[in-house]
Formats: sequence, C-alpha cells, structure tokens
Amino acid sequence: MSLRQIAVRTALALAVPFAAFADPGVSADKVTFGQVAAFEGPAAALGTGVRTGIEIAFAEANAAGGVHGRTLELVTADDGYEPNASAAAVSAMLNSGSIFGLIGPVGTPTSAATQPLATTAGVPFVGPFTGAGFLRNPEFGNVVNLRASYGAETEAWIAHLVDQEKLTKIAILYQDDSFGRAGLDGVNAALSKRGMTLIAEGTFTRNTVAVKSALLEIRKAEPEAVVMVGPYKPMAEFIKLSRKLKFNPTFVNISFVGSKALAGELGPDGDGVIVSQVVPSPWDAGVPVVARYQAALAAHAPGQEPDFVSLEGYLTGLMAIAALDAAGAEPTRAGFLAAVQGMTAHDLGGVTLSFGPGDNQGLDAVFLTRIDASGAFAPVKGPGA
Repeated sequence: MSLRQIAVRTALALAVPFAAFADPGVSADKVTFGQVAAFEGPAAALGTGVRTGIEIAFAEANAAGGVHGRTLELVTADDGYEPNASAAAVSAMLNSGSIFGLIGPVGTPTSAATQPLATTAGVPFVGPFTGAGFLRNPEFGNVVNLRASYGAETEAWIAHLVDQEKLTKIAILYQDDSFGRAGLDGVNAALSKRGMTLIAEGTFTRNTVAVKSALLEIRKAEPEAVVMVGPYKPMAEFIKLSRKLKFNPTFVNISFVGSKALAGELGPDGDGVIVSQVVPSPWDAGVPVVARYQAALAAHAPGQEPDFVSLEGYLTGLMAIAALDAAGAEPTRAGFLAAVQGMTAHDLGGVTLSFGPGDNQGLDAVFLTRIDASGAFAPVKGPGA
C-alpha cells in the first residue's frame, strides 16, 4: 500500500462520525435511554409517574448544558404491565441500536421477562420500579437498583404489626404472579422469624380488579391485619369492598402500589391505610433533593403534583446522570456501570446512594406512612415516638 493510499484511508477514518465508534444511543450531542413500562391499564399511574420523574431530571440537566455537552433523551414504549408485551418492546429497542440503556422499567413480571434480554446484550438496566430479590443478584452486572427490596419492606411491615402493635393474626392478599409471590415470600420469612404463620391467603389475577372471592375467603379467618401486594386499582377495590362489609382490619400496602393513586381511588375509605415507602416524602422540602425535585416538577411538568412514584423516577434519573458524568466525556456502557459501582457514598442531597462490590442497590431505607381522611400521608411513628 502506498503512502498516498494510507493517507487517504486515514483521512476517511477520521471523517467517520463519532457515533460510528460510540456505544448505541450515544451521539456527538445526545445520549438516549429507553423506558418500557405500563402507560395504559390498571398500573398506568406507575409507568407515567416514573416517566415524569426521569423526564424532569433529564430536563433539569439539559437546561444546565447536559452531561459533558450532551443532552439526555428518553424514548418510551407501553407494555400494559404484561411480560410478553414488555419483552417485545425491549427487543425492538435493543435491535434498533438507538438506546444506551434501559431505565425505569415497572414491575416484577415484566422485569423478569426483560432483564435477561438486557443482560445478554450488556445494556444497563437502571432503576427498575420493583423490589424483586432476583434483581439484587450481583451476577447481573448490568442491573442498577435504586430502591430497597421487597424483603426489606415486608420485614418492616411485620416488625410494625407484630413487634410494635402486638397483632397475632395476619392475612395476605397478593397478585398471583412473580411480584405477588415475592411479597408472599417476604411476609412468610418475616413471620417465620417470629414463630408465626399467615392465617389466610387470597390472590387475584394481574391487570384485573377481581378481588371479591379473595376478600370473602380472607374475611372468614377474622385477621387483625391484611398485608397487600399489588397495584393501586385492585388494592383500592379490596379495601372499598371491605369497608362496605364492615370488615376493618389494618390494611398495609407495598410501595409498588402507587401511594397517591391509591389514596385517590380510596377517598375517605383510605383513612388509616398504611403504605411502606422506599423514598422520602415528596412533600418534605427540608430534604434538599426533595426541594430540588419540587422545583424541577414545577419548571418542567407544570400542573403535576408531587408524589412518591415520580420522586423515585427523579432519583433514578439523577442516579443515571451522576453515573454518566463519572463515566467521562466519551461514555460507554461498561464505563457507566463501573461508575455506578464507584458510588460508594454519593449524596444526592440528603439521600445517599451506596453501591459497591456485590451490592447493586443504592438505597436501603424503608419508611411506613399512613393515609389520613384527607388523603394526605403522615409517617407511622415507631416505639417511643
């Protein structure tokens, strides 16, 4: 090959756009993430809430110049909270070669269908809105969790009901799939530690509100508390029907329920219902990152009110932004994931992410809240409070 031919080939190589050498979803001026979640159906408020939070985090960053000069973009697809639809949508995104990572997927059964696709492709799977234990497996080097596990939430439930309130008769209502069974396993483990078992179980089918049979079966056992693992519409239906039947145990819901949506569905029937949370109160501006979230919501999603779901989405967005920033001026997926592992004590503003070897979960805290007659949330006080 002549020197002239070498020079021409070198010039052509230098002329190839940056994107040809970058990981998918990264161009000279933009990084694109994909979100596949429920935007229609009985779990829609969860997908839309997480999306809102991520979008305002990205908009806030973009208004400040982006990350290393690149703006952030979120593209979305609806899966209706159905695993097959979720897998198809994720496959389409991955095959398009247009996304850097997946962010904010919603649900355990949907994540069970899509995480293997992302892991096989080496694509970051960031901030799934689920506390499912399998996603805490450190062998999945591409999975980045924000929130505490369902095991931690269910332990907090039983610690409150049994250790603090001295209740002995606990029943459960759960969605009959991998999500519901994850909650069931957590409750059984927490009760077993205390030498106890559930006195009744009831199930319902995903994406339905067919809970009446489960209610009638659970009511026969006369429980003092019913712990509940499902999204807001079927949980609200169960509680409203219970109130009509004068069946009024303590009702305890998991964070995935969608707290504000649940309170809205219940109205006055929500008074006294307990919900566990994995992020701080979205109304507590005394926490710096919450005040920042409120400002971002007002600036970039005017008319949207604060809630736990969009706050979690916002924190997920901030987590992704921090990792991109740490990954450097020419981000790669591998560099992004390595940057996450380097966040051993990353303060978002009163909320600290802690990752490390064998630990792909940034937050561990669980908070119990109680809905009041107005639909507001107050913290459940611990012993001596």
